[in-house]
Amino acid sequence: MLSSCNQEQDVHTEAVQAALAKHKERKMAVPMPSKRRSLVVQTSMDAYTPPDTSSGSEDEGSVQGDSQGTPTSSQGSINMEHWISQAIHGSTTSTTSSSSTQSGGSGAAHRLADVMAQTHIENHSAPPDVTTYTSEHSIQVERPQGSTTSRTAPKYGNAELMETGDGVPVSSRVSAKIQQLVNTLKRPKRPPLREFFVDDFEELLEVQQPDPNQPKPEGAQMLAMRGEQLGVVTNWPPSLEAALQRWGTISPKAPCLTTMDTNGKPLYILTYGKLWTRSMKVAYNILHKLGTKQEPMVRPGDRVALVFPNNDPAASMVAFYGCLLAEVVPVPIEVPLTRKDAGSQQIGFLLGSCGVTVALTSDACHKGLPKSPTGEIPQFKGWPKLLWFVTESKHLSKPPRDWFPHIKDANNDTAYIEYKTCKDGSVLGVTVTRIALLTHCQALTQACGYTEAETIVNVLDFKKDVGLWHGILTSVMNMMHVISIPYSLMKVNPLSWIQKVCQYKAKVACVKSRDMHWALVAHRDQRDINLSSLRMLIVADGANPWSISSCDAFLNVFQSKGLRQEVICPCASSPEALTVAIRRPTDDSNQPPGRGVLSMHGLTYGVIRVDSEEKLSVLTVQDVGLVMPGAIMCSVKPDGIPQLCRTDEIGELCVCAIATGTSYYGLSGMTKNTFEVFPVMSSGAPVSEYPFVRTGLLGFVGPGGLVFVVGKMDGLMVVSGRRHNADDIVATALAVEPMKFVYRGRIAVFSVTVLHDERIVIVAEQRPDSTEEDSFQWMSRVLQAIDSIHQVGVYCLALVPANTLPKTPLGGIHLSETKQLFLEGSLHPCNVLMCPHTCVTNLPKPRQKQPEIGPASVMVGNLVSGKRIAQASGRDLGQIEDNDQARKFLFLSEVLQWRAQTTPDHVLYTLLNCRGTIANSLTCVQLHKRAEKIAVMLMERGRLQDGDHVALVYPPGIDLIAAFYGCLYAGCVPITVRPPHPQNIATTLPTVKMIVEVSRSACLMTTQLICKLLRSREAAAAVDVRAWPPILDTDDLPKKRPAQIYKPSNPDTLAYLDFSVSTTGMLAGVKMSHAATSAFCRSIKLQCELYPSREVAICLDPYCGLGFVLWCLCSVYSGHQSILIPPSELETNPALWLLAVSQYKVRDTFCSYSVMELCTKGLGSQTESLKARGLDLSRVRTCVVVAEERPRIALTQSFSKLFKDLGLHPRAVSTSFGCRVNLAICLQGTSGPDPTTVYVDMRALRHDRVRLVERGSPHSLPLMESGKILPGVRIIIANPETKGPLGDSHLGEIWVHSAHNASGYFTIYGDESLQSDHFNSRLSFGDTQTVWARTGYLGFLRRTELTDANGERHDALYVVGALDEAMELRGMRYHPIDIETSVIRAHKSVTECAVFTWTNLLVVVVELDGSEQEALDLVPLVTNVVLEEHYLVVGVVVVVDIGVIPINSRGEKQRMHLRDGFLADQLDPIYVAYNM
Repeated sequence: MLSSCNQEQDVHTEAVQAALAKHKERKMAVPMPSKRRSLVVQTSMDAYTPPDTSSGSEDEGSVQGDSQGTPTSSQGSINMEHWISQAIHGSTTSTTSSSSTQSGGSGAAHRLADVMAQTHIENHSAPPDVTTYTSEHSIQVERPQGSTTSRTAPKYGNAELMETGDGVPVSSRVSAKIQQLVNTLKRPKRPPLREFFVDDFEELLEVQQPDPNQPKPEGAQMLAMRGEQLGVVTNWPPSLEAALQRWGTISPKAPCLTTMDTNGKPLYILTYGKLWTRSMKVAYNILHKLGTKQEPMVRPGDRVALVFPNNDPAASMVAFYGCLLAEVVPVPIEVPLTRKDAGSQQIGFLLGSCGVTVALTSDACHKGLPKSPTGEIPQFKGWPKLLWFVTESKHLSKPPRDWFPHIKDANNDTAYIEYKTCKDGSVLGVTVTRIALLTHCQALTQACGYTEAETIVNVLDFKKDVGLWHGILTSVMNMMHVISIPYSLMKVNPLSWIQKVCQYKAKVACVKSRDMHWALVAHRDQRDINLSSLRMLIVADGANPWSISSCDAFLNVFQSKGLRQEVICPCASSPEALTVAIRRPTDDSNQPPGRGVLSMHGLTYGVIRVDSEEKLSVLTVQDVGLVMPGAIMCSVKPDGIPQLCRTDEIGELCVCAIATGTSYYGLSGMTKNTFEVFPVMSSGAPVSEYPFVRTGLLGFVGPGGLVFVVGKMDGLMVVSGRRHNADDIVATALAVEPMKFVYRGRIAVFSVTVLHDERIVIVAEQRPDSTEEDSFQWMSRVLQAIDSIHQVGVYCLALVPANTLPKTPLGGIHLSETKQLFLEGSLHPCNVLMCPHTCVTNLPKPRQKQPEIGPASVMVGNLVSGKRIAQASGRDLGQIEDNDQARKFLFLSEVLQWRAQTTPDHVLYTLLNCRGTIANSLTCVQLHKRAEKIAVMLMERGRLQDGDHVALVYPPGIDLIAAFYGCLYAGCVPITVRPPHPQNIATTLPTVKMIVEVSRSACLMTTQLICKLLRSREAAAAVDVRAWPPILDTDDLPKKRPAQIYKPSNPDTLAYLDFSVSTTGMLAGVKMSHAATSAFCRSIKLQCELYPSREVAICLDPYCGLGFVLWCLCSVYSGHQSILIPPSELETNPALWLLAVSQYKVRDTFCSYSVMELCTKGLGSQTESLKARGLDLSRVRTCVVVAEERPRIALTQSFSKLFKDLGLHPRAVSTSFGCRVNLAICLQGTSGPDPTTVYVDMRALRHDRVRLVERGSPHSLPLMESGKILPGVRIIIANPETKGPLGDSHLGEIWVHSAHNASGYFTIYGDESLQSDHFNSRLSFGDTQTVWARTGYLGFLRRTELTDANGERHDALYVVGALDEAMELRGMRYHPIDIETSVIRAHKSVTECAVFTWTNLLVVVVELDGSEQEALDLVPLVTNVVLEEHYLVVGVVVVVDIGVIPINSRGEKQRMHLRDGFLADQLDPIYVAYNM
């Protein structure tokens, strides 16, 4: 690619320079990914060895030593950097560019980062300011963690926070990048497509409409092209073996093959005599010395593997001819170096399908194969069992004098099988018959004008393709002398082939463009080079788009050394059709070779347009000569029926000749489609009665019968209806400052299918000395160049460390293996740039909100469609007759006194410790007496009045319960608060302090231990300890009883306050009146049928919601015994809860998701040992998960499955549902029907519609009912915006009406509007009288086929997710959990995931369980799965360590905290990728 001062320098580089010059004014406006230091540091330079390849396509290698980069001497070649800088900084000399370049660039330079420091990010969904809190802010909601009273911004890690105007913490760095990203996305990229199919329910993906201006072929129908007559020369042998016999007997001393050592010295000369005698010996031994006389292992016609290293062509040649003489079929393959070589498994499958049982190999190779300790050669992965047979003469027995091989004329028997690797990595065997073999040699001899005893230098692989055809087969037919240059020598001395041409005055050389390129890079004005002896330089990959630049540059430099232009002969070949076309050597130096300058745009539509002015997006191709002698060629449309192309249309070249392959071994169907094609004319008549073979090459026949190839079928990528060739894209990428950042031959381009279209992926090996910035700059320029020249977006560009891509045996990239690694996330790139925003153009149209429909229309619509209004209720409390003694008391304090009198010794509470033994228990009278003493303490020591608020800071246990009733006895209002964590005071204590302050607690009651903790030095560092209210320690209580027990005057007065932190990080306290508390307990008693004789096991946090009510209140109301198990004890003994359930023969138990997860993960492998310990769960009839979210169906199901063997009935496991406005709306209970599961269409759900689908159908989402609606609870589904009632096929907000609704938020300053909206809402039409509380959760109701206890049809409530958490993207409503579930499934190393939005970008945070090297593998996989399943483009992917995503005590993800931490740059992420 380097030429002297020739202005035609190189078509590709020039075009790319021009394209990039267009972008020169603007810096890349794309934020660079952030990376943790440990990922950036690469191996030291000393430890690094350059990869052994540097340019070209499948099997490229590279030059060692100082020839790695561009040459240092600037004499013979222009330095690349100089070129680029000229092109980029000089004036833009290129002619006008195609229209797409404007879309590739985007406007003038944006110094975004600088501007960002001053700008104020408009934040679409700012949560209330909870990072700080001073008296002028209304504290309606609070973040629990890290909020302090002083005005300093909290820290998360060691980062300082700055705040934007609306109080959202932002760090300049992250948000600047995000803003930069948003700005790049704002610019329109491609014209929007006009046509959509929009269906009411479906979001159909946009259908790509054909461009009305796209070029269409206009030429006449092409004619089949005939090659010249294959002249039968009189002395041509009747078969190849006959030729060998002839030369071996008449000129045994003539040299046949000279092999070289790594110093370039001749290692060995094989003469025709030796070749003949040795191959006879091999033939005799194969047939007679394997197996027994009666049972020979190999018979004529059997297949045999040839396994010879690339530096031993002589042994391989002897073995090949030995097989031909023995009439067995050789299958030459690569040497398997390890058991896991890229692609070696597939080769094994080929050998297996060919029925190979014997492998011929050389001594050296046999010694080098991996061996087991016993000296056996192991069976390679996927390989059949082989007998390894060494073919060296000394190991073979001499054939008897009377034995002679049977030499026949060439016939239709199979001569050999050549392997071919397909696009998907599978390996096929192409069979070549003896007559095809002979005819091919004759055609090559005629086309190349070979004569006897010519010398030919061969650099190519002699096992297959051009190297085999010229260097092993045709050479023997003509008694030529082959000088074989092994790949290992080329790596050390890239000029070796040129030196051998001079030394042997060779007439012909067979090379690839890579070899020419290396020679250019390495040549240092070698004085003694003279190439005038060459009459033909065969370029084996001359059909490749980049070979033309190698040919031009090579000619440029070596013309002065005697190389003539007409000597360069590119050829085109394919495993199926053998040699397809070859340029003939001429003596006429005046006739320049054929060139086509084709419009790249036209090519993507399969149309040939010779390009006029357009310098930028063109493909320059060279002809590959004429059709082969004796062959007919035509081109047919690449897909569908093989119809002849027009003259200006690109098609797949097809050949009809004797000299082609005949089948894919053992695959008749594929053979028919490839080797037995009958092209038809537009009239429908076949072109010929003989079948054609598809070559797999795309091209056309130009003027004068010259054949042009523009690409391979295998490299074809069809992106939104346009065809792109992988090789062209490689060529463009290489032309962007090549050799500086990546290795030339180490680029892989392939497509992956995402969202119903192919997406282009480029993977390259990065040089170890290039910096992050350099690489990123290079990547962004590659994207610009490809966009300008090919007008196609690149989906993903990944750089991997040098030498890490899977190699083919000759050092090229193993493409299908690379693609496989990419898709399974084990490529381990060191840099990734994804551009889904620009290249995914078929997303569904964003949903437009419909104008509001009036109430009347909704009613009529529902009536007409037969839908009922979605409402349901639990049993009516008034109609239930029960002998509920506790009902006659209005207040819980009275119920306790009554129980202490009537059943004083009945045990209400039993607390277990971590060993499962009873730590403490309370009878009715003990609880009553303890509560009295606490009441005295509050009144005397605390000097509290009735109505004062008291914070109870206790660990889960008995003290908490006693303190609660003590407060009721004293007339105080208790607030339960989770104590600070002794190991984590800095983050947990501020939350305690905040609740104490917000609840206006007049005093704080706790144990002696926590009392010390609150006053400790660590506490003083976290909060201002002087500001605590008085702290009472209940470990020493007064001995006396109170004068009287307080009795509230009115049931509607406050009983207690319930404080909880929502998943959005808001702290909200709700007021529970005495009436609501009693109604709550009664509802649960009825639903769960609780009586004094029952025992219930509770493993929950007792600080808020239903957990608190079950722990502290229900036993006193219903009289049943509660077995209390603090969830924290499960950390030391995960089986504690289940063992207790089993030991106490409990029928009803309650737990949280965290507890269930702990059991599932911690006890997964122990079920057998637990069974042996007598764990029996068969008595459990309800195991309820207490939750405020959508039921986690995957967790409950795996829990049920896991403990099924221990007797747990799957129907016993269910969930409850509560929220801030009503602490328990649903609870499974004992008598209702089993919980039901439905599958809904996730796409409809985004439009707030509910559509039931079958299990397992695409886009289906399983939802489990959240338990049965509690007695006395009414539910309706309302539209959160219009507040109208909805039909039951709609997703809406769940509204609840019940006696145990909370009576309002508890705030310092009444925020009345929110209060009345959440607790006192009325429907806008329909039943406008009832007062409802809004839960803030979206859900729907479904009438099921099941019947309730009272014989009615049962209505099931399904909770979908919190309204606060739902994300509005592209006009649709997404629930984070759905996206997270998809992401967790995407790769085995993703343990947890959380998503949130920021300025309309979707941010995905994933926790990585694996090495940091895997971090970048996740970026494309996460992007793919979210596109495929949710039709969303991920904006930012953040990879973090395990445990970074904050989880609250209920096991819910705190996504808003995470968002604040991310924006404040406090997550210490491993990698942040900003998708363009």
